[in-house]
This record gives sequence, C-alpha cells and structure tokens, in this order.
Amino acid sequence: MAKRFLSIWFRHLTTDWFTMRQPNLGTQPFVLAALSHGRKVITAANALAQQQGVSPYMAVADARALLPGLQVMDDVPGLPLQLLHTLGGRCVLYTPITAIDPPDGLMLDITGCAHLWGGEQPYLTELVTRLTNKGYHISTSIADTVGAAWATARFGQPGAVLPPGAHLQALLSMPPAALRLPAATCLRLQKLGLLNIGSFIGMPRNVLRRRFGEELLLRLNQALGIVEEAITPLQQVEAYHERLPCLEPILTRTGIEIALQRLLEAICIRLQKEGKGIRQAIFKAHRLDGCVEQITIGTNRATHNIQHLFKLFDIHIASIEPAAGIELFILDAPQVEEVPTLQESLWGSTPGLQQQALSDLLDRIGGKFGADKIYRYLPNEHHWPERSIKQATSLGDKADATWQSAIPRPVQLMHQPEPIEVTAPIPDYPPMLFRHKGQLHKISKADGPERIEREWWLEEGPHRDYYHVEDTNGQRYWLFRSGHYTGNKPHQWFIHGYFA
Repeated sequence: MAKRFLSIWFRHLTTDWFTMRQPNLGTQPFVLAALSHGRKVITAANALAQQQGVSPYMAVADARALLPGLQVMDDVPGLPLQLLHTLGGRCVLYTPITAIDPPDGLMLDITGCAHLWGGEQPYLTELVTRLTNKGYHISTSIADTVGAAWATARFGQPGAVLPPGAHLQALLSMPPAALRLPAATCLRLQKLGLLNIGSFIGMPRNVLRRRFGEELLLRLNQALGIVEEAITPLQQVEAYHERLPCLEPILTRTGIEIALQRLLEAICIRLQKEGKGIRQAIFKAHRLDGCVEQITIGTNRATHNIQHLFKLFDIHIASIEPAAGIELFILDAPQVEEVPTLQESLWGSTPGLQQQALSDLLDRIGGKFGADKIYRYLPNEHHWPERSIKQATSLGDKADATWQSAIPRPVQLMHQPEPIEVTAPIPDYPPMLFRHKGQLHKISKADGPERIEREWWLEEGPHRDYYHVEDTNGQRYWLFRSGHYTGNKPHQWFIHGYFA
C-alpha cells in the first residue's frame, strides 16, 4: 500500500491558545515576548498584529513604535511543544501514527485510514473542522511523502489533497524553502536566480552537491520519495493493534460491549491465523473531552478465545465512564505468545496444569481480585531457604529442579525470618518455649537441628541450625538459631515458616 501523509501547520499556535482562554484577545493585536540578550523580543504574534507589520523576532520597542496600541504578554517557556504533544494525542482518533513537527506542526501517517471517513477529502474536512472549531488557524495538505505534504501545507494551496504521484508537479513552482533547507542555502540559491524548485531540480546531482552540500540533495530526494523519510510517533504502535472509530458518541454499556466484541473478533482472528494468543491486552476508550478510559487484562496462558477474553474485560466495563461520549475504541495486545498445541487424551481429559479450564479459572480470579493475588512457585537449585524457590510467570513455566521431599519443609515460608525470644537448653537442644508477636508458645515436640550453611559463592555470614517444633496447641513451626552457640554473648533465634 502506497504511503500517504497529512501535514498540519498551526499558523498561530501559541497566540490561538491564549485567545481561546481570553476571548477578548481575538479582537485586538497582541504578541508574546521573552527576554533575549537584555531586551524583549517577540516570539509570536497573532493574525491582527501580523497584518499591521508586526512579526516574530522583532524587538518589542520597535513593534510598539509601529503599533502603539500593541498588547504585549509574557511568553510561556515550552508551550509550543506542550501544545503539539496534546494536539497530537487528540489526533489518535484519525491515525495511530502521529508525530510532532516542531516548531508549529504535526505530521500524520494516514496510510489506510481515510477510507473509514469515505475518502481523503471527507477525512481532511472532518479533521480541519474539529481543529478550527477549537479556535486554531491551520493549513493542511495530504501527499505521498512527508516533504511534499509539509511543503504544500506551507507554500501551496491550503487544504490540498495531492493525488498519488502528483507531488513532483506540485513542488516545481515552490521556493527552495519548501524543501526545509537552512536559510543560508535558500539565500545562496536566490542570489543565483534559482527562485523555485523547478529551476534546479533538473541540474546534475554532482553540481548541486558541490555547490550547496549534501543536505539539499537529501531534502529533495525525501520530498520526491526517492529516499524514504520516517517519522517518530508520539505513541509506539503495538504490532497487534485494532481501532474502531464511532460515527456517533457512545454513551451506554451496551455500545461499549459491542465495540469490545468487534475489536476482539478482529484481533483474535488475526492471532489465530498466526498461531498466537494474547497474554496481555489493553482496551482504551477515547472520550470527546480528550480523556482516555482503559482496562488491562492478563492471561496465564496465551489464548485467542474471544468469549473468554470478553469475560475478563466484562468484569471491569462498569469502571468506564463515558461522560459526554466515547468517539474511539482501541484494543492493543502488547504481549502475545505462541499458543501451545495440547495433545488430546483418548480416555478422558488430562488433569493438572495443562487443563484449559484451570487456566480460564485463574484468569477470571486474577481479573476480579488482581493477578498479584495468585502465586505459583517452582523449586530453585539453592539450599539456602530464601533462594530455594522462585515465582513462576505463567502456567507454562517448567521447573529446572525437583522439590525436596526427603526433608520436611514448611508450607508457608516467610519472605524474611522474624526474630523471636527463646528459652532453650544448651548447646544444641531444641527450644522449650518461644515468644512471637507477644504470644507465648510452649513446645511439646521438636526435631533437629538441621544445619544449613550459606552459599559461600554468593554471600558470607553465619550458618543456621533449624528445628521443626510443635507447640501444645498442635501448631508446627520452623525455627532456627543463627550461628554457633557461645556462652559469653546472646544468641539470636528466628521463626522462618509454618507447617500445615
């Protein structure tokens, strides 16, 4: 598919923004100014001021001499870029690939988007109407290349939609500045009588390179499409991305559900053909007021089951507030994986982690209460207790080691051992009682010690002597003494786990 680009030039970006917030400024000339080398210099002028000869980079004193009633306001540092980022984010309704074009423009990759509005002309009309209704003075153009769209928006007919392949003819009558060349290069071309692109486009390339440098050839080739020019989108577009613009704002839960169902069908059909499934998906609802409502879901196993994914989203649909209405729905799948092919059993289903019903159940529980509430642990090849287990990221993770079954281990292991007060015979007898969190436990049975040394290749420190004890209430604990017992200093005991 041939590329198509839309350039938007905000003629009075910052002054339009001030006028929208102070409507009385719309009827009087005013400028924005900032200090530069000890004097105030104009950074932006509204249309009325420019019509009377005031322009950017002019000293405020000179401008007031020319126009005594001129109103001067302080410029806001960084405002143009901030406005372009905001406006670019709003353009996600029209294309997922929007880039800022400093100091006063946006560049949109609209390839494959315009048909949703019935063609490029209705598409452009809709976008221009939206921005002008907000109060911005803009000039736009659609062309095959970034350079041609940029040039036509600023030096051609505003609102032009160049047919495919027509950008060369459109560029010929434009001045060299339309190629985004430095001012010094444009001045040199003008002195030589090369007043438009058509006057030098047919000259030998080696002559142009020798006289004007490599940049002129690069910009010329980019505008003609000989060299591809990439733009950097404000938001990274996911490889698996579906969007659904709305003809009318959506206000009801039913409308949201229908949109979600259509997006899931589109993305899951694509994933199914590629043998992949969703591990994480994000459903976004762009409202008329510019706010974005979103829901994120995750799965334990890659899946392209539409109904299962819909149920995971459905739990949270009530959290979406349509406000004045939703105009665009987007579904992204930032994390996808290959869908494993499970071998079918001839006699009944295979129990265990491979059951799809178990994966679906965990997905629903995680969706309702949070995926961080569900844990699965695997054995790890370490004998130091804190490092002997690791958390699995999915049901498909397999263990690199086997669980120790010869020596009992607690069902619940604390993340960090907690100190306790112990009364114990010496030197290696188990405790007779211990106090933990203010509660006294009298020990009726005990087994140990089991000595566990630190892994010297990872860290240094004292060993631990572990005891498996049971109190008079039948509760069992895993306690340890840190280091060797010495009679001349107190020894520290800890609780590290609970047995069932």
